[in-house]
Amino acid sequence: MKQIYTKTGDEGMTSLRDGVRVPKDDPRIEANGLIDQLNAHLGIVRSMLGDDEGNARLILAVQRELMVVMSHIATPEGCVNPRELHAGEITAELEQAIDRADYQGGFVVPGGGSQLSAFVHLVRTHARMVERRLWSLNRKHPVNDNVLVMMNRLSDYLFVLANEKE
Repeated sequence: MKQIYTKTGDEGMTSLRDGVRVPKDDPRIEANGLIDQLNAHLGIVRSMLGDDEGNARLILAVQRELMVVMSHIATPEGCVNPRELHAGEITAELEQAIDRADYQGGFVVPGGGSQLSAFVHLVRTHARMVERRLWSLNRKHPVNDNVLVMMNRLSDYLFVLANEKE
C-alpha cells in the first residue's frame, strides 16, 4: 500500500503545483479546501438522486470540472497548467437544466419537503460560499472568468434542483 502521509505539511506549509511552498492558510489553499468540500457534498447529492440520470450526469460533470478548477487555483502564476478548463461549457449545461426546470419563482424555506431537497439547499449555500471565496481570491490571484460565472450558475441550478426535489 502506498503511504498517504508525507510529513511535509507538519509545520503549517503545503505545496502548490510545481512544488511552490505556501502556508496552509494561503487564500488558494483555503479556496481549494472549500471547493473540495463542495465536491464531496455534490457527490452525496448525486448518490441520492436515484434514477434521475440527467441531473446525476450533470453533477458528475460539475464535480470533474471542480477538480480541474482546483488544479488551476493551485498553479502558481507563471507556471503552465496542462489541464483544460471547460467551465464555459458546464455553465451552458447548467443554464439549459435551469431553463428546463418547472420553477415558479419565489423564495422557499428549506426543509419543508424531502431530505434530498433540504440537503441540496445546504449544498447550494456552500456553492455560494465558494463563489464568494473565489471572488476574494480573484483580487490577489486571478481566477478564470468562466469559473466565476460557472460557480454563480451552479448555485442557481442547485436552487432549482432543490425545489424540483421538494
